[in-house]
Amino acid sequence: MKRIAITGVLGYSGRYIAEEAVRRAWHVIGITDSAGRLPNPHGYELRPMPWSPGGEHALDGVDVLVNTYWVRFSYNGRNHAAFSHTEAVEHTLHLFSAAKAAGVQRIVHTSITHPDAASPLPYFRGKAQLEQALEENATPHSILRPAILFGDTPAESILINNMAWSLRRLPCVATFGFGENYRLQPIHVRDYAELAMNEAENSEAHRIVNAVGAETYTFRDLWKMLADGTGAHRPILPVPDWMGLITTRLLGAALGDVMLTQDEIKGLREDRLTVDGATPIGSRVLSAWTKEHASTLGRCYASELQRRR
Repeated sequence: MKRIAITGVLGYSGRYIAEEAVRRAWHVIGITDSAGRLPNPHGYELRPMPWSPGGEHALDGVDVLVNTYWVRFSYNGRNHAAFSHTEAVEHTLHLFSAAKAAGVQRIVHTSITHPDAASPLPYFRGKAQLEQALEENATPHSILRPAILFGDTPAESILINNMAWSLRRLPCVATFGFGENYRLQPIHVRDYAELAMNEAENSEAHRIVNAVGAETYTFRDLWKMLADGTGAHRPILPVPDWMGLITTRLLGAALGDVMLTQDEIKGLREDRLTVDGATPIGSRVLSAWTKEHASTLGRCYASELQRRR
């Protein structure tokens, strides 16, 4: 039986990839520092991250490594443990080196649409740095570039759920500018998990796949679709970026979370979350999912910081 190591196996996308790996008769090894903190209902073999105490041999005997580890934004640790893009890059470089030293035969790495080494945005710049490092590592690999994931439940689909929450709770919602010049291509996490395992079983030396879903939304149209799906119609107001940022910061402070960052607004405005001409991955679409979950979508706020505890 082949052995696959998956980072984030107790979290979000890593959990779905692990389930798909088991379905395909792989032995799953979870590479995580969350043992004892998050439940392990499937009883996966767990090993610490290679940069953590006791993690020096975390990838021994592993055939394929699937990496989902990353951070959405940098956080200074006011209410939770601190984390940063810089640290995430350093840790991932360590992970790649450990995989090569352990003789891992293939790496499947989660990147982002439109990584850019010259970008002032650390998310996209860091992802580009890691893609370059993986090329230099020389281990056969697949680089997957998703934009936004949504999952089986509203609670784990944070961006989509919290947009619906805003529709249900606020007198109006907003777009940055008119919301018509930047787009998103969400992909269901199960479609992403199937893609990741297809790439784990691929024999090509170097592959890059734009992992985008079958539907493309402008930001304004995404608001409209969610309003139609949930029945929570609100005026959609165009606002300057600075006003939208202040509003989301105030809401985030009231909720004890980070709703949206300045860098994320800039990434949206630069239309980085869509890839023109890319072949859609999977068949699960957000519009049908929204109707399926209409009764619960946005009923409760989903906290990014709470998920990271």
